[in-house]
Amino acid sequence: MYRTDVGFFVPLLHTHFDLHHGTIIPIAIALAFVHSYRLHFSLPPSDTKLSVIRQEIAEYTQLPEHSFKLIHAGAVMKDDNAPISAYGIKPNSTIALVGGGEALAPAPSAKAEKAPRNEENTISQIRGELDKVRHTLQPDVDVFLTTLSPSAPASHPAHSSSMVHAPKSSQARVDSEQEHARLGELLLQSLLRLDAITAEGEWEEARRERKGAVREVQALLDRLDGGWRARARS
Repeated sequence: MYRTDVGFFVPLLHTHFDLHHGTIIPIAIALAFVHSYRLHFSLPPSDTKLSVIRQEIAEYTQLPEHSFKLIHAGAVMKDDNAPISAYGIKPNSTIALVGGGEALAPAPSAKAEKAPRNEENTISQIRGELDKVRHTLQPDVDVFLTTLSPSAPASHPAHSSSMVHAPKSSQARVDSEQEHARLGELLLQSLLRLDAITAEGEWEEARRERKGAVREVQALLDRLDGGWRARARS
C-alpha cells in the first residue's frame, strides 16, 4: 500500500525511498511538475536483487523499468542482479531515483506497427491521458470531496466509477483514508505519464498541450488534498 502527502514543487525527476526492515514506513517522492510525496515501502531481505526494487518502482510509477537510474550513497547502482546488501542498503537507507536511464526496447512487432512519432500523435497522446482523468478520476474526486463535506463544490455532476454505483451500506464502510490515497496515487501516475511524453523543440503546440494537461491534473490533485486537509482541521 502506498500513500501520498503533499509537499512542494521540484525542478527535476527525483525520488527518495526511505527503507525500514520488517515494517512499512513513509518514503518521500519528489517528481517533475508535481509535489513531494510520501509513500510506504518495506525493505525486503538483504539477498533480494536490486531488480525487484526496480520492478516495484516501475510498476507504481508506470515508467519503463530501465528509463530511470537508482542511486544510493551518491553512486549509481548499475547491476540489477546484485543483492541489495552489495550496495549497503539497510534500514533507513535512502535510494534516489533520477531520469536518464535507457528506455526498454519495444518488441519487434511493436516496432513494425507503431506509427512514426510526430507532433500530431504526440498531442493525441496528451489529450488521451487528460480525457482519462476527466472521465474517470475527476468524477471520483468530486464524489469523494462531497462525502468529506456535503457543501464542498464539485466541478461537474459526478458519476463515480468506483463509488457512486456502490450500495449505500458499502459506501458507509469505505475507508476515506484509503480512497484519498488511491485517488492521489492515480493522479500522480497520470502526471508521471504526462511528464514522460516528450515534445520536440519545434513542437510548440504539443508543449502547450502538455503544460495545460499537467496544470489541470495538478489542480485536481491540489483540490483533492486541499479537501482532505480541510477535513483534518474540522
